Amino acid sequence: MYTAPVDDIVFTLKHVAGLSDALANAALGDLDEDVVDAILHEAGRFATDQVAPLADIGDRQGARLVDGKVSTPDGWADLYRRWADAGWNSLTAPEEFGGQNLPHMLNVAALEMWNSGSMAFALAPTLTMGAVEALVAHGSNDLKRAYLPKLVSGEWTGTMNLTEPHAGSDLGALKARAERKADGTYRIFGQKIFITWGEHDAADNIIHLVLARLPDAPAGTRGISLFLVPKFLLDDNGRPDGRNDVFCHSLEHKLGIHGSPTCTMIFGDGKFGEEKGALGWLVGEENKGLACMFTMMNNARLAVGMQGVAICEAATQKAIAYAKERTQGKAPGWQGSGMSPIIEHPDIARTLLTMKALTQGSRAISFSCAHAIDMAHAAENDVDRNHWQERAALLTPIAKSFSTDAGVDVASLGIQVHGGMGFIEETGAARYLRDARIAPIYEGTNGIQAIDLVMRKLPLSGGAQVRGFIQELKEIAARLAASNRDDLGNTATYLETSLNDLETVTDWLQERIKSGETDIALAGATPYQRLFGLALTGAYLAKGALASVDDGKGAHRASLCRFAAENLLAETAALKDRVMSGAASLAAARAVLG
Repeated sequence: MYTAPVDDIVFTLKHVAGLSDALANAALGDLDEDVVDAILHEAGRFATDQVAPLADIGDRQGARLVDGKVSTPDGWADLYRRWADAGWNSLTAPEEFGGQNLPHMLNVAALEMWNSGSMAFALAPTLTMGAVEALVAHGSNDLKRAYLPKLVSGEWTGTMNLTEPHAGSDLGALKARAERKADGTYRIFGQKIFITWGEHDAADNIIHLVLARLPDAPAGTRGISLFLVPKFLLDDNGRPDGRNDVFCHSLEHKLGIHGSPTCTMIFGDGKFGEEKGALGWLVGEENKGLACMFTMMNNARLAVGMQGVAICEAATQKAIAYAKERTQGKAPGWQGSGMSPIIEHPDIARTLLTMKALTQGSRAISFSCAHAIDMAHAAENDVDRNHWQERAALLTPIAKSFSTDAGVDVASLGIQVHGGMGFIEETGAARYLRDARIAPIYEGTNGIQAIDLVMRKLPLSGGAQVRGFIQELKEIAARLAASNRDDLGNTATYLETSLNDLETVTDWLQERIKSGETDIALAGATPYQRLFGLALTGAYLAKGALASVDDGKGAHRASLCRFAAENLLAETAALKDRVMSGAASLAAARAVLG
């Protein structure tokens, strides 16, 4: 059973991501470490004691659509209400609408624990938080007053309606349409697919944010508008009243996240209401809906990265527990009677340490991204604000992609540790892999993240942002080398080499972009993204190993840092070669695909 690793989370937030420095500099208001500790320990208790025990029943039962109504797995609706009543949905929301205005760092730390407990369950509040962000940034005052207090409290949930059968990553192809009405409202018509928690029984109302096109809109993404479409329309007192013309047509039968209802939503079919068309209200300006939606999507990408971290942690815990109990053969040096626990075998130990290193690296990258978001919000001048906004923008695709790829890899390794029993559903190891597999696809596939990283993020401030960041990482490597610690072995050498690989290939890609060789740059985008993630893993594990914290775990952090450096970082050399030399062979081999 999953147990929230609160101490590891708190350490990473404070001493790797930068929370302690932010608190010491009063960048986060009157928040202090005692409050941080209390919030995260309580979140850990809730995730461990209440969310995790219902994960398996959610996987087995799944969401069910009967007679037009969606039922969540047994106990989930009550669990969600207890979770919302405890205030967890409101951590980062503005106080004006009932939120607690806490840093994003705390929210993503809590998101890790909710997702480790049950990723399918945690998807509901993840989408609601995104809807809150979009409305805060772009909603009219009337919409904010009517909808934000209930969304912030979690009494109502939110969704994001983008995808259509013919329009996945290319939103410019969407066909959902909106018609203007004389009273300033709009009628929405169309079909949306893969809508997470689009219909359920856990909240009193569901607020859909829907992308649609007006009749006179320009073609492509420049002609997309964003609309708020509630499941229930509100009466004069702001309470849910009559049904809007929107309903769930069907639920998808998925590889994983079975407890999360993934819906096909129909808008404007005439099933409800006196007039055909789902009643909607414009969010932001006409034809500028994609920019509004990206407010929701960018932070959602970090939240999806936390899903990868969460799966890593839960799968690693399960694999370690099994490896300590399962006995097979006799490991070298085993002195006990009978067979040794498989954790004593070198290959199993290597596998488990790889899992732990990827988990901790992904956690540190994602928390550091959240730290940059918080610093941008707290900045007191434009220069600092721009720096931290760019840092968050640079880290977001890496946090999303590296962490979710790690989630898949770590969950797969967890099954391998279990052997044949890992392939049997009753052990629970397979659920993590099935759940993890959607995360590299969510919110822009990891290939799209790589395109974003190379084409949009490397050129920030003329390339100065990424170059400055690499220098900061090199300073960590220099401190590591200067420490001369025997317990860190050859870590400094491996880390310095990996950061040199990162710097070399970053400069090379920037030259390709400047010279217009886009095809060559894009051919290496995905291996570059992984190279960046591995180099960050090495640097952040080193930063943690160098931290002077008397918590009794310093030796373990140093050992994991050394293991990662000497067993994982050598891959950056191969990735560098793939980025810089792989484009020609890719172009030559295209004909093989027919």
